[in-house]
Amino acid sequence: MSTLSVYILSVMLLLAGMQAQAVDYRLPDLDGQMQSLEQYRGKWLIVNYWATWCTTCLKELPDLVSLHNANRDKDIVVVGINFESISPDVLRDFVNEQEISYPMLLTQPVPATPLGRVFALPTTYIIDPDGKLVAGQVGLVRRQDLEAYISQKRLTEDYAVITAP
Repeated sequence: MSTLSVYILSVMLLLAGMQAQAVDYRLPDLDGQMQSLEQYRGKWLIVNYWATWCTTCLKELPDLVSLHNANRDKDIVVVGINFESISPDVLRDFVNEQEISYPMLLTQPVPATPLGRVFALPTTYIIDPDGKLVAGQVGLVRRQDLEAYISQKRLTEDYAVITAP
């Protein structure tokens, strides 16, 4: 990963005025059941705000699906948060058509979320295994950049790789 990519991933926290602190966030899934980001504690969590009408969001979907599928039983999980006014049934159909395998939560567009502001879509936040928000990026993210960022943080923060039993 280039120095610029690391900088871009890290700078969003400064722009959002946030410090690394434990965060939780509860939203309904496609079945109306409340889900919490805290349930992923112990894993790196990639939270991606997106919308079905967002062409850049659609471009990054294959990388996010690939990242999630390769790591969900290891130590990285992707969670999508749909950031538009859309019915759960319409979104469920879209998710199935696009073969999105990671958990999908729903929210209405709001000026600020517990993770920070969503200035544009897509917006992606990274939460470490301790539940602390450590980075964010507005715009397209790629699997290789996310994996490289997490690998670097593991080395610098002395995170252990957590695997499923």
